[in-house]
Amino acid sequence: MPVPETTSFENAPTRWPLASVFCIVALAWLALSWPWLSGAVTIPWDAKAHFHPQLQFLADSWHRGLSPFWTPYVFSGSPQVADPQSLIFSPSFALIAALNPAPDFRWSDGAVLGTLLLGAFAIVMVFRDRGWHPAGAVVAAMSFAFGAAASWRIQHVGQVLSLGYFAVTLFLLSRALERGSVGYGFAAGLMSGFMVLGRDQVALIGVYVLAGLVIAAILMANSPWRAFRASLRPLLAGTLGAILVATIPILLTAFIAQESNRPVIDFVEAGKGSLHPAALLTGLIANLYGAAGPLADFWGAPSPAWEARFGPLGLYLARNMSQLYLGLLPMGLILTIGLVRGALWRREVVALSVAALVVLLFALGRYTPAFRLLFELPGVSFYRRPADALFILGALLALLGGYLTHLVMTGTAPKARPWQIAIEALIFAVVLALAAWLAWTVGRIPVAITPLVIAVLCGVLTLGGIVAARGLAQRGSALAAAVVIAATLVMDLSVNNGPSESTALPPQMYDVLRKDSTNETIALLKRETGRTAAPDRRDRIELAAIDFHWPNASLVHELDNTLGYNPLRLSLYSKATGAGDHVALPDQRTFSALMPGYRSLLADMLGLRFIATGVPVEQIDKTLKPGDLRQIARTKDAYVYENPRALPRVLLVTEAQKADFDAILTTGQWPEGFDPRRTVLLDRDPPPLPTGAIGPATVAIRDYGTTTVTLAVDAPRGGYLVLNDVWHHWWQVEIDGRPAELLRANVLFRAVVVPPGKSTVRFVFRPLEGLYADIVARLRQHVATQPG
Repeated sequence: MPVPETTSFENAPTRWPLASVFCIVALAWLALSWPWLSGAVTIPWDAKAHFHPQLQFLADSWHRGLSPFWTPYVFSGSPQVADPQSLIFSPSFALIAALNPAPDFRWSDGAVLGTLLLGAFAIVMVFRDRGWHPAGAVVAAMSFAFGAAASWRIQHVGQVLSLGYFAVTLFLLSRALERGSVGYGFAAGLMSGFMVLGRDQVALIGVYVLAGLVIAAILMANSPWRAFRASLRPLLAGTLGAILVATIPILLTAFIAQESNRPVIDFVEAGKGSLHPAALLTGLIANLYGAAGPLADFWGAPSPAWEARFGPLGLYLARNMSQLYLGLLPMGLILTIGLVRGALWRREVVALSVAALVVLLFALGRYTPAFRLLFELPGVSFYRRPADALFILGALLALLGGYLTHLVMTGTAPKARPWQIAIEALIFAVVLALAAWLAWTVGRIPVAITPLVIAVLCGVLTLGGIVAARGLAQRGSALAAAVVIAATLVMDLSVNNGPSESTALPPQMYDVLRKDSTNETIALLKRETGRTAAPDRRDRIELAAIDFHWPNASLVHELDNTLGYNPLRLSLYSKATGAGDHVALPDQRTFSALMPGYRSLLADMLGLRFIATGVPVEQIDKTLKPGDLRQIARTKDAYVYENPRALPRVLLVTEAQKADFDAILTTGQWPEGFDPRRTVLLDRDPPPLPTGAIGPATVAIRDYGTTTVTLAVDAPRGGYLVLNDVWHHWWQVEIDGRPAELLRANVLFRAVVVPPGKSTVRFVFRPLEGLYADIVARLRQHVATQPG
């Protein structure tokens, strides 16, 4: 990143063909994105199982005039406003939700691919501002958008969004420093704020890389002190922009995280997500290990085939998480002109080169001693997978590959000496030989032979493309050279990083996640919950072990689900029910001491009425006895059961007693004789109960929204109103419009004391007020613990 006093906007070329390069990149993007944009395939796995239901819930909420800050449709209630993956604070997805009440898969896929296009355009602007060759800009932009993790892990939507924002922030920050511009600095801060809102490891690494590049730019200036002073105002403006965008969402997540299941990751656990050094071969040989094909073909680390030959690794990485291929052209130039001839250490890009090296060491995790030091950086211990750094590493390598292309096109690349040519040839020979030996020793030559042949053919294609483009560039045809390079990369990336089982599956597989789906199981559950609905009833369902993408289908179809798919959950709920991240397989439905199975008091209190499972329910809950559940249907997807003991959503009782909730959670034992239909358990001494005339009491649900629940109560004697929804202290309660005390009831639920007679009770989720109260309480606690 150039420093302000050494590079200025005035020195940039005036005839750089920006519009034409944008068109070339856009057409290349369209060609490579078309399988998804056309609807022939869709981005699978997490993109559909987790993120698309989040988008549909967001759209539903807004178009119904409801708040998306809390959802009742997963985990019996979850604080969406504090969930980094809820998409509420993602500009592109929020815009889609505002425009379309039922976005289909092409909308969500388009948002992901569009963010990568935006990042690619930002990289083009970086090249334009430096006067680097248009062909280099094309290489950098295309490799950024369709290389490494951006391609192979496109289903990890949040991280892809963070990557796109990283590129835009880099461009804006560069301009802010080059021009001393407060406006660009503020814009960079806003964009970095959106990046940080991803609250993922890609965003964290991106922040460290950007900070490092800024520091390097200042230190490398002719006068570092002058450079620092010139940069101060833009950087302060950027800080302000980031604070405005990111502070409240990050604080919401930080406070929820303290009450969540998400632990701090220790060094050993983080090391299990390290990139295996053998994965570096994929930088030149895409799909060497069979990651694009059937899972049975995959033989790279840490597959069973690899471990059978080399021993257990203790790594936990999916097959697509170790792919580094960005195109043979940029990687080939990095290894030859960049490393062997030393062009990576030129002043213009040395900071990028050092950043790429550090990020690579981070990605390798436990395989280098550097990770022990890097792990101590603030925030790193929140994440479990150093290999996530491949997102940022891919972006940095794309920039370097583009710069080296610029050197080749302009004839300013270092000339190769004979010994350097020999080393360059030896690098490629060793890579091919090592790959072939690994395939042979693991016994996977039939799988590896095709990628090896394709790598050789791509080498010939790339060499021909470079020679042709170089010739055109030397004759002054810069755009023609860029077109040749773009065509070369499109052919390369479409073959090597094109649709695969990890990145593209038929959209029909995810029909149940469509708003207009006619899925038999979903239709049955809607019909049955409608049949059993009553003034005091709103029955819950559970979707267990049907398929990977099913748990969050309840977000799409507005079914109150006791489970879901999310790595972040309220720890109280997880401990009480045993709910885990996911429940795609029978053994993933774990239970707890307090809810040892479906035949339990807590299941009844949750109002869990209907259970849909992909296998007979006895294979999931082995404690069930005949008659505990009644099978009511067998659909194409699931076995559907009814729990006839499910309790109503709201109860009105007149007895209360104090209980040790922690002990109940740990032992799974309710107080002797406890009946939630007569008594409520509280974690404090019961407040006084108003007394009135004896008479029949009723309670009815008048309105049930996402963040408000309104109940009509007729209690002649008064009593304790129990709402069997998940308790959280950011909820508040009002009686006839006046604030009342929210009580934590029966370990997991909410309650309030209601006066004699008729009243209207309204539960309201107010996260901002709750956050403010938490911050004040934390500050007071900090002051109180200070000595003196």
